[in-house]
Amino acid sequence: MAQEKEATSAMEWRIKMADGSSESLAPTEARGCPGIAWLALKGLVVGLVMKVCDFLKKAWDLGHNEPRKVIHGVKVGMALTAVSLFYYMRPLYEGVGGNAMWAVMTVVVVFENTVGATLSKSINRICGTLLAGFLAIGIHWIADRSGKDFEPFIIAFSVFLLASAATFSRFIPSVKTRFDYGAMIFILTFSLVSVSGYRVDELFDLATQRMSTIIIGTCLCIVITMIICPIWAGEQLHMLITGNMDKLANSLDGCVADYFNDSGDFAGSDKESDKKLLGYKCVLGSKATEESMANFARWEPAHSRFNFRHPWKQYLKIGASMRNCAYCIEALNGCVSSENELTKKHISNIAIKVSSRSSIVIKELARTMKTMKKSSAIDLLVGEMNNAVLELQEDLKSLPNLFINPKPLLQEPECPENNTTTKAEAEATALMDIIPLVTLASLLIEIVARVEGMVSAVEEVAKLAEFKAVGAEKANQNQTSNKIVPNQSAHQRV
Repeated sequence: MAQEKEATSAMEWRIKMADGSSESLAPTEARGCPGIAWLALKGLVVGLVMKVCDFLKKAWDLGHNEPRKVIHGVKVGMALTAVSLFYYMRPLYEGVGGNAMWAVMTVVVVFENTVGATLSKSINRICGTLLAGFLAIGIHWIADRSGKDFEPFIIAFSVFLLASAATFSRFIPSVKTRFDYGAMIFILTFSLVSVSGYRVDELFDLATQRMSTIIIGTCLCIVITMIICPIWAGEQLHMLITGNMDKLANSLDGCVADYFNDSGDFAGSDKESDKKLLGYKCVLGSKATEESMANFARWEPAHSRFNFRHPWKQYLKIGASMRNCAYCIEALNGCVSSENELTKKHISNIAIKVSSRSSIVIKELARTMKTMKKSSAIDLLVGEMNNAVLELQEDLKSLPNLFINPKPLLQEPECPENNTTTKAEAEATALMDIIPLVTLASLLIEIVARVEGMVSAVEEVAKLAEFKAVGAEKANQNQTSNKIVPNQSAHQRV
């Protein structure tokens, strides 16, 4: 056995080199179990530290790029600190009793990023709590007068009836859009007060304390969100709509220019080019955001340039018309391009002209929304866009002649024996060459029609929101500048 161990320990690995020589590799001693465990633990700790550092870096970048989110977190902390005083200060705690925790819960649930969202949840919570509390107290009073035998049945039937009706009301579109949270709070509060009132003697005191703490929490949220760096949902929606218009115009120009290999400014940077070309996807994916912002904006008071009755609902129609246009741009972006450069050249100028006129109209609409002033040039721009479409339609009518008479295009010497074959090949490829161009032209014509829908939607907003006309404003400025002070006019007469 000793000899076998010595032979085993004497064994070594040899590697044969390319030149025929060999080298030996001495066996390395295996590391002990404590060393392996230490390396594993060290790798685990280092990996955890790297993940934490990466998370902190992403959080820092998010706060640096969007400081409003940091401000929102600070405001929530301030609200919770202020409402916690009802627990720390004994006079306040004795005033609301043990229900002070409901104020803390209200702040956590109600406080949202925008003023409109906070107002929506606060008003829904207050109304749902008050209505449910009064109904629960009234039904408890009726059940208490009916005797101990009928009291549990009356309370149980009332909970069943009102909870079922309130739950069903949440499926009604008008209720679900604006009062879904209030209906849920109504069900919760009514069930809690009704069921707890069966075992609690002083139900009225319990209900009033709970409602008072909820009112305190919601009022505190409203004050903080409206005073300290307010974030208005209406402004966010306005900026989203105008930004989507600019992205839509850039995407339209980029898609047509890329189709004809005439990219212009888009050829400078690939990343920037892709960002401009795919801007229409932001328009397609903004429907849910627009609807939520429009709903919250209707709760907000008058602020900045927006009145209390600002037509936020009409913004949804503008967004819908932009998405209709974006669908055509998406189809245009996936359009199969023709390999016949001559046919593309025949229609390229007018196609680029149509897309350019359409994008100019969209940018003018964006400028109208940004400045909230009626455009004096929109009718002229729409007319130029329609004239470009008429020219495109005239060029489409000349495409069949281009393929039926291919001799000038081929520029080959006429051979009697090959004349028939050449003509047959030209007629065979004519249809395949013309289909992509006709598809492109039809999409451009459809885009023009949908841009006109955007114009109608923006004009409706300008009418309802009473946008000022640019000409009237200039006239007022000129009238103000032409006024002469009385003393100066007297001096001039002298």
